[in-house]
Amino acid sequence: MGSALGLPVSAMPTMIIVGASIALMAVNGAAFWPPLIGVLCVAVGVLGDLVWFQGGRKYGDKTLKTICKLSLSRDTYVKKTERFFGRWGVRVLLVAKFIPGLSLVSVLLAGAMGVKLRSFIAHDGAGIALWSAVGLTLGVVFAAQLEMFFAMMSHLGRQAGMVLAALLTIYVAYRWWQRRALMATLEKARISVDQLYALMNDEPLPVIFDIRSPEKRMLDPFAIPGSMFADERDLAKIIASYDKSRKVVIYCSCPNEVSAAWMAKTMRTAGFRDVLPLTGGLDA
Repeated sequence: MGSALGLPVSAMPTMIIVGASIALMAVNGAAFWPPLIGVLCVAVGVLGDLVWFQGGRKYGDKTLKTICKLSLSRDTYVKKTERFFGRWGVRVLLVAKFIPGLSLVSVLLAGAMGVKLRSFIAHDGAGIALWSAVGLTLGVVFAAQLEMFFAMMSHLGRQAGMVLAALLTIYVAYRWWQRRALMATLEKARISVDQLYALMNDEPLPVIFDIRSPEKRMLDPFAIPGSMFADERDLAKIIASYDKSRKVVIYCSCPNEVSAAWMAKTMRTAGFRDVLPLTGGLDA
């Protein structure tokens, strides 16, 4: 439940370690199945997800925008999840726990899209059960190897913990730097709402791309007048269809406008002279 609520809990590794511990207990003569089934039953609680589900239902698109602001790369996860949800509906919850970044956003989106509570509990519970069973099974199968690993870690002592902490710090710093590098590249190459409004009252009119997903447009049907819906996955077709000398403005729904910035950078690399993401996205 703590992982579902967004707390820094390593849920899958924990399940694997618990499975391995139960398997090692069985080697020493203790009962095997009762504790394994007990842990599985405890793991299949949907209370944590239910909190996020109700948040998505009550606040809708605002919760997804909040996630965009808080994470290093959650805005891209939001868009991917919207597309998954548009294709598979509530069934995406059956596999959401296995895909990093998909789990939390899919639960919020289920609430925002008006999924019935009974259907949410059924699919989310089944998905958690499957995910928990896989984790416990991996722990049971690799119990001996995990015992050797932890024995080695114990032998190394404090140094092992310092190495793991350093690796985690490097990873987080890299993701942060990667995002900041993209935003810094486009720091000056942006357009404000006021500048766009002035251009829309002049000639020639700029090409304005709305790159929100269809699911996001269902949640928030408003759009900038004259804008055209575009999918950055069809970028090659877009590049071939438009005059590279035209002024292009791109906006998305996340306040961090990372998707728009990425698409603008790619189009400039392809030869477009004047492509700008809208500062602040649609909210601005």
